[in-house]
Amino acid sequence: MTGSNKAIYFASDFHFGIPDRKGSFEREKKFMQWLDNVRADASAIYLMGDLFDFWYEYKTVVPKGYVRMLGKLAELADSGISVHLFRGNHDLWAFSYLNDEIGIEIHRTPEIAHLGSKKFFLAHGDGLGPGDHSYKFMKMVFECRLNQWLYRWVHPDLGTRLGSYFSRRSRLTKMLKGKGDYNRLIPVDQEPMVTFSRQMAQKDPSIDFFVFGHIHYPGIIEVSPTAKAIILGDWVSRFTYARFDGENIELLQF
Repeated sequence: MTGSNKAIYFASDFHFGIPDRKGSFEREKKFMQWLDNVRADASAIYLMGDLFDFWYEYKTVVPKGYVRMLGKLAELADSGISVHLFRGNHDLWAFSYLNDEIGIEIHRTPEIAHLGSKKFFLAHGDGLGPGDHSYKFMKMVFECRLNQWLYRWVHPDLGTRLGSYFSRRSRLTKMLKGKGDYNRLIPVDQEPMVTFSRQMAQKDPSIDFFVFGHIHYPGIIEVSPTAKAIILGDWVSRFTYARFDGENIELLQF
């Protein structure tokens, strides 16, 4: 925190790029309005993953689009606001471009941070907690440096089109096209990341807040007598975020 009147903001799961360029840009404009709104008192902005629905950086090529949105983030970073991105399962192939060109600090793994007077555990949330072994295996495959190097040999036009094709077959895309709802399979307080938080709070009772995205449903859940898990929701349909004033954190909707 840089001053008593400064706040830290958290948001997650934007999935820019779906359901199509036009639909995505409408949500990008709303996100930029939010950035202009919070910049008045923000010392830092944490984007907790899945900024894009598909993102792959070749050595000299990045996906087309997002110019205004990335320009707005660069403007905030240049003004002295610290902008962070925790890679999610949809943008885990973000390497150095966003840091080098935009000024966004990339976080590749969960981290513990001291913010204000509180101790935070920060992560996108995917792969944490028990179960979901098939996804954890797939994540290992996608994070393998050899596989990333091999994908670089696919022509950018084909590689980007291929990744975008599979991302646009998701139930999120169908929901945005009005063909269904993003229904929950289990209650939020039983999600693996919440189970992980309860276990972690026992191991390290000094942690005050666990902040996650990933599951798209906002909520604040007590995981110990002194700790809470903050689930941020999304910017696909809910447009929710968290504001931390140095002592307390609250979930809000834009």
